Amino acid sequence: MTDNDKHEAEYSNHSSVFVRDLEIDDLAPVYHLGESVFTSDLYPYLYRTWDEWEVIGLYNTDPEYCLVAQIDEQLAGFILGTVISKASWTYGYIMWLGVSPNFQRRGVGDKLVDKLVERMIEDGVRFMLVDTDPANIPAVKFFSRKGFGNTRQHIFLSMNLSKHDYYGRLISYEREKAERAAYKRSRRRPSAQPQGIASEAATKVMVTETPLPPVEPPSIPPIS
Repeated sequence: MTDNDKHEAEYSNHSSVFVRDLEIDDLAPVYHLGESVFTSDLYPYLYRTWDEWEVIGLYNTDPEYCLVAQIDEQLAGFILGTVISKASWTYGYIMWLGVSPNFQRRGVGDKLVDKLVERMIEDGVRFMLVDTDPANIPAVKFFSRKGFGNTRQHIFLSMNLSKHDYYGRLISYEREKAERAAYKRSRRRPSAQPQGIASEAATKVMVTETPLPPVEPPSIPPIS
């Protein structure tokens, strides 16, 4: 049996996959499905960049390229994309593709990609782009099977700002500033007593209390 025969056998129930436009009531379920798929232990880069604004933002700017798949009226997967127009080319960009673990190997990803590419072709797209975490081997194999190629490695760098000598001191300064602002707000809260009935002793405490010295920003030499 060839690979194509195997895929056809796996996707023999293709007709049970229903693809439609993403609607406003789908925003939360799609976001939570992404949370369950793009986990920090498996795909840390996808985990760090996936949030609710990814879904909301693309739904607001590119609703025609936001699709969901259903099987038996259950959310089986989603795809979010956009179109990038340049002087010489119009590119279609698949930004997110997620399939529920409960509906793997049911043709959900194929249906979603095919439907999105069809729409983008209608809108003048002649070149498709997609990227993913290099550790996401199933996705790399899937897109290779769909015809994507010319792989380029993308380097992702990160930095813990709290552990950096310069930025760490700025974070400490901003934290102390926020704590002092919260303290001042608490001191300005109105008394629970009716206005004009505050005791003279309490008033004297407020007036004579020694003010705290102002917070000075850290002495940080300029970066050469």
